[in-house]
Amino acid sequence: MNPKSEFDAHKLAEMFSNLNPLAKEFFPSSYSHHDRQDFHFYYQNNNRSLAKNFQVADQLLHSDNNRRRRPEFNNQGRRRMNNNRSVRAQQEESIRRTVYVSDIDKDVSEEELAKVFREFCGYVNDCRICGDPHSVLRFAFVEFANEHSARAAVGLSGTVVGSYPVKVLPSKTAILPVNPTFLPKSNDEWDMCTRTIYCTNIDKKVSQAEVKSFFETSCGEVTRLRLLGDQLHSTRIAFVEFALAETALQALNCSGMILGAQPIRVSPSKTPVRPRVTRPGSLKAP
Repeated sequence: MNPKSEFDAHKLAEMFSNLNPLAKEFFPSSYSHHDRQDFHFYYQNNNRSLAKNFQVADQLLHSDNNRRRRPEFNNQGRRRMNNNRSVRAQQEESIRRTVYVSDIDKDVSEEELAKVFREFCGYVNDCRICGDPHSVLRFAFVEFANEHSARAAVGLSGTVVGSYPVKVLPSKTAILPVNPTFLPKSNDEWDMCTRTIYCTNIDKKVSQAEVKSFFETSCGEVTRLRLLGDQLHSTRIAFVEFALAETALQALNCSGMILGAQPIRVSPSKTPVRPRVTRPGSLKAP
């Protein structure tokens, strides 16, 4: 219903409500006084029904307006669907730019692996080596700047990197990006990264003091340690910063060693361990 017809309906209802159906002008001259009394009785008993009918008609008019507003919500839904499709498209495009590399020599670092692919295929956005550093079964995900470089990288399958030929296949997953706020922001923080390791699969019963004692006994002085975890996960993780970069490299050999009741996994950290910032409101008065 258009606005004009809606206005006319309201105006017509208002006009009818102002009329007096008992007025003399509404009765033919042939009607007797008795007929008028009968109609008066009928009108009084049905007046509420008439009013209710007008209310129902008004509700129908407003419901029609609501129906006309629904496309606005549909448009919002379409926008959300378009956003989801855009995110999925970006993920699929990232997967096409990524390769899966297996059988990586335990002595090959992420920097060395990325350098090999960069020299033959083009710019490397990111390189992540996973697995036990003591095993040739380590694997990696390498993401390139474009799909052409990723296709070229598959051709390097069989190339000897370190002491073993690597296998390269198109990846089925994208590399989960590191939160940019955690990445090093200065030369000092880059230096901190060279002295920091990332430790996973830590027994939940192991305390921060026990983690620190483990690495100081096995490797050397620990200057900063951050142990993280919650009740939802069965294990914990830690970022351990050493006094020397050489000690951090030595700590990589601790991967597979038992800490608590299970073997830990150790890899170089991509983020520094920043000191905690104390909020002014949390300071206690002396």
